Amino acid sequence: MTALLAIERLTVRYGEIVALSDLSLEIGAGEAVALLGANGAGKSSLLKALMGLARQTTGTIRLDGEPIGDLPVHRRVVRGLGYCPEGRRVFPGMTVHDNLAVASARPARQRDQAVERMLALFPALAGKAAERAWQLSGGQQQMLAIARALMTEPRLLLLDEPSLGLAPRLTRELLDRVRDIAAAGTAVLLAEQNVAKALSVTDRAYVLQLGRLVQSGPSVELSQSPAIQAAFLGG
Repeated sequence: MTALLAIERLTVRYGEIVALSDLSLEIGAGEAVALLGANGAGKSSLLKALMGLARQTTGTIRLDGEPIGDLPVHRRVVRGLGYCPEGRRVFPGMTVHDNLAVASARPARQRDQAVERMLALFPALAGKAAERAWQLSGGQQQMLAIARALMTEPRLLLLDEPSLGLAPRLTRELLDRVRDIAAAGTAVLLAEQNVAKALSVTDRAYVLQLGRLVQSGPSVELSQSPAIQAAFLGG
């Protein structure tokens, strides 16, 4: 069976700096996969390369078996990639409803139905559709950013450090949605520093260190790995 996403020998450079080196991985349809590593490990560089935002890249990226490495960003979105970058990037002066609606190219009725689905997926936003994004808490803004990425109806959603700066309760509430998203049919690649929680909501994980893939496997097995516990979980 063809993987939804297949990466072969991907290298990403920023000038003379090698951010990712010879990386290969796969993600299946509807699968939730964690991308783990410390700051500088290459997690964000991988997500940017997948979206076409990293200019100096070599290697092959395939979506449904077709190479997408030469496609511009908007064509990758059309092909089925959704991206929620680090930093709660919402339109602060727009309402929650309009932040969501602006991301959809569907006719009005279908667009509004999609907005309702997003509000149901993130109950913390449900009563705030008419509020401006700047009025939301940090956690609610992050939920809005993820919901807006989902409005493009991606087959694979790329999440870059969604829990950064959030309190533990909000982190749990936010990352619990990863399983719901995958269960609804959208695969997720989650780059996350909260390793314990990321492993608890994903099927598999890849571990990066200084731009190289150093370990991979089922999330439940990695959560019990002495090396992972020592490096990330305080074991």
